Amino acid sequence: MRYLLIFLILTLMLPGRAARAARPDTLRLLASNDGPFHPYLAYCFDSTTQPATGARAARLWQLGRFRPLPAGRVFQAGFTHDRLWLRAVVVNTLPQRTRFVWSIYTGVDSVALFGTWPGAGGALPPPRGLARASGWDTAENRPVPSRILSLPFWLDARARAVLYLRVDNRTGALYLPTDITTAEDFLQYESTYFTTKNWAWLLGLYVGSTLFSLILFVFLRDRIYLWYGAYVLLSTWFLLMEDGLEAVLLPPALHSLGWMLGQYTLLMLALACELRVLALFIRLRQGWPRLHRLSRALSNGAAGYALLYGIGYTLLPAHSQLLPWLNGVREFLTIALLLGSVLLLVVVGSRGRAPQRRLAGYYSLTYAIFCYGSINFLLNRSGLSNIHLANPNALAWGLALELMGLSALLIGRFRQSLRQTTALRLRHLHESATAGQRLIAAQDEEREALARELHDALAPGLTALHLAWQGRQVQHALSEAPAVLHDAHHYTETLLRQLRHDVRTLSQALLPPPGEQLPLPAAIGLLADTLNLADEGPLISWHCDPSATGFPLAVQATAYRIVAELLHNALRHAQAQSIRVDVRHQAAGLRLCVQDDGQGFDLSSPPGGRGGLGLRSIQARVGYLRGLVVISSPAGQGTTVTVELPF
Repeated sequence: MRYLLIFLILTLMLPGRAARAARPDTLRLLASNDGPFHPYLAYCFDSTTQPATGARAARLWQLGRFRPLPAGRVFQAGFTHDRLWLRAVVVNTLPQRTRFVWSIYTGVDSVALFGTWPGAGGALPPPRGLARASGWDTAENRPVPSRILSLPFWLDARARAVLYLRVDNRTGALYLPTDITTAEDFLQYESTYFTTKNWAWLLGLYVGSTLFSLILFVFLRDRIYLWYGAYVLLSTWFLLMEDGLEAVLLPPALHSLGWMLGQYTLLMLALACELRVLALFIRLRQGWPRLHRLSRALSNGAAGYALLYGIGYTLLPAHSQLLPWLNGVREFLTIALLLGSVLLLVVVGSRGRAPQRRLAGYYSLTYAIFCYGSINFLLNRSGLSNIHLANPNALAWGLALELMGLSALLIGRFRQSLRQTTALRLRHLHESATAGQRLIAAQDEEREALARELHDALAPGLTALHLAWQGRQVQHALSEAPAVLHDAHHYTETLLRQLRHDVRTLSQALLPPPGEQLPLPAAIGLLADTLNLADEGPLISWHCDPSATGFPLAVQATAYRIVAELLHNALRHAQAQSIRVDVRHQAAGLRLCVQDDGQGFDLSSPPGGRGGLGLRSIQARVGYLRGLVVISSPAGQGTTVTVELPF
């Protein structure tokens, strides 16, 4: 009885195993073919040194080198530099001659399609070439103008064919989503791809983030925004190449540059830029100089290797033994950059100072999303996993979510930079104002000392000399002297009188008005009335708004000094008949205007040739107060000096 039960169990199990082991032989092509396709496909790897012909593929089939395609949504061969052959037996189930396409939905260097049809007696002739395409070509130069590599072929109604697809990919990572369907079905799918795969708004987000970073850089001149823009740009370029959109959207020059550098080289460069963004954001240089230098060396090394890779990938032949080394080093640098950012966040977040730990924590929230998407993407491409989380891929969504978080962080950094810049400018203005006030105070003290020296020392001496020159002894001596001495005496007396007048005028201009609290209108009036007491010289008229007394005493004192200096210059150099002083209270501050009807001077002449010390002193004083000096002096028509003091 026991042996009978064992026999019955084995009898029931063997047909099931046979059914599971049986594989369909022929792919029946319909108007729309959704798969799965792996039960109908076989694959084989071959050396790139062997002939890339249909006869070679048929020979490999005869030698039994082809194996059934592993079960799964996508064929993942992992990292290999061998040539891949795919074989499919197809039959057209449609009632008319139909155009089909065999499509590869990933970027590869080149593909070629070979086919053979059973002849008389069922014999298969050698496969002949049907179509070929290259990822280096833009969309309009491909057999089927589209983002992906699609190879067309025709089948008569009910016709049967054996197809061989040759795939050459020198980048090492072979991730091969593929299908066979009618040309109409393929074109219908491609017409809605951009929207159904969420590329419409993802691409808008990427481009918007890049422009946003450039705008912030223009305003702040912070390099973090340049690195952020480069990171987004390179990541977007990589993702476009992943889905073949660069063949449609980019100009031919950028399309060729992307293929010369390689898709995964762009990812490596993007991670290098991201490492720079991370180092700047967490202020790595301030607290961790060695880690900062290490991160710079790693990112700079990645940039240098990208250039070396582009040159080598372009010049080396397909069967070169150096290509695996080039790809291997690139993959190592990519993983090192990805893990390097993670280690930096862990080290700074656990051992850094409190501000750096906080910044590392903020950045970790956004980077974790991108890091998970990157790991999922790389594991899928390497053949270690087959997890498809979202369309178009996890990396695209990880980048999008990271950009949203980074944008918020950079806006916070922008606001902080604005606050710091504003505080720095206010401090600079305060320091400049303090320095200007100290300098003006020092100048005022020096002017007062000089005025007292003129008034107390030089003026009495000149008066005594003038009186002595008019004394009886001088007059008695002149009565007995020749006439020529009388003329000399007259000229000397005139000179002494002018010197006394100049010293008195200069002292009045240099000395402050009597009483430090005297309002500006009264001080200017007293100055003008004092200067008008002279026997010779121009008539000085003046006007000052009474509301000028509302200004701070420091502003009034500065205005008085400027008016006094301008009057002194006019009295000495203008040779005018009248001088007008006008002081007006305006919304923006105080406006001073001193106008004479003298001879004027040439503004274009060098200052040293016409003196100009007084004007330069006024311009310096007004400059410290962030005011404005305007001088108008037409030749022979007098001079007008306008000063605006802001308040």
